[in-house]
Amino acid sequence: MKKKIVVLTGAGISAESGIATFRDSNGLWENHDIMDVATPEGWRKDRELVLEFYNQRRKQAKNVEPNAGHLALVELEKHYEVTIVTQNIDNLHEKAGSTNVIHLHGELFKSQSTVDSSLVYEMEDWELKLGDKCEKGSQLRPFVVWFGEAVPKMEEAILVASKADIFIVVGTSLLVYPAAGLMDYTPLGIPKYVVDPNLPSTSPDPNLTLIEEKASTGMQKILEALIP
Repeated sequence: MKKKIVVLTGAGISAESGIATFRDSNGLWENHDIMDVATPEGWRKDRELVLEFYNQRRKQAKNVEPNAGHLALVELEKHYEVTIVTQNIDNLHEKAGSTNVIHLHGELFKSQSTVDSSLVYEMEDWELKLGDKCEKGSQLRPFVVWFGEAVPKMEEAILVASKADIFIVVGTSLLVYPAAGLMDYTPLGIPKYVVDPNLPSTSPDPNLTLIEEKASTGMQKILEALIP
């Protein structure tokens, strides 16, 4: 039976493909205040702005390709049972060929009913407009978990992490939740790796290997360590 690897990925892995990280140092996302485009309050205030913001994210995501970090995770899947838990809403893991991906914060290329959250639709194109409605006649919204909303996939992610034989964090630091929190649910004593350019120089956990590099090069080191 193949060993189980659980990989938590963050914005850093997508950044190398040209997708802007969620929040720049000035607190803006693509020149927008996050409170205007990534909260229920922002949606109530200006639906058109929010729809257009995510339309532009989709348009951009359609034109980028997976990088070596994504492809390394596909390579791992040939040798291990790999589950990716991602904080990213893009589809680059799927584009690369990963087959088991849990999207904590939603998926960019899906839309959701505003009256029935169980109604979720695949999007064939990049544009979602005012007047696009679900089967119950209500406006569709991006299928994205906004600030202030529950993270429905978190319980599934915790369950998966609790059964991991190896746990890897790529493109997000140990200071960012849910990254730090998810690691707390892993079995005691399993090997853990963190790949990120901004890491503390030492690890308090003897089973934790810190690789202070970007995802593409750091994941190559993990492949060398884990694939005989």
